[in-house]
Amino acid sequence: MEFGLGMDFHGQDVNKAAQKAVNDAISKSCLCGLEEVLHIRDFDEKVRVEVTVAVSDPDQIQKESVKRCLPVGTVNVKAVQGGFRVPGLYLPGFGDKDDSIEVAVACIEVWIIGQEGLLNGKEEIE
Repeated sequence: MEFGLGMDFHGQDVNKAAQKAVNDAISKSCLCGLEEVLHIRDFDEKVRVEVTVAVSDPDQIQKESVKRCLPVGTVNVKAVQGGFRVPGLYLPGFGDKDDSIEVAVACIEVWIIGQEGLLNGKEEIE
């Protein structure tokens, strides 16, 4: 499990902020060893990735654009109410609608599909 933070400083776009949060989260983790230790050959088949993004307007999240940030696994994206907007600088030439900055938080969970079902750490889920 990893967390990330993303901001859209100009444009107030929840999708850009969410994508940056996901990229921040995955930049701090590595799936090294999955092939060597667990003998995973097909990462898209054997790896499940659950993404939760918290933004100020979750109904505006385009899940497919968030999924494209993740290079492996079967990805599921859930958008929830959260994140926040903070005062920023209004520059219409940068695409701003107002003077706020959109802030998103992402949580990335990676599950490995074993012979008996889903594995997350030492727990097995059927």
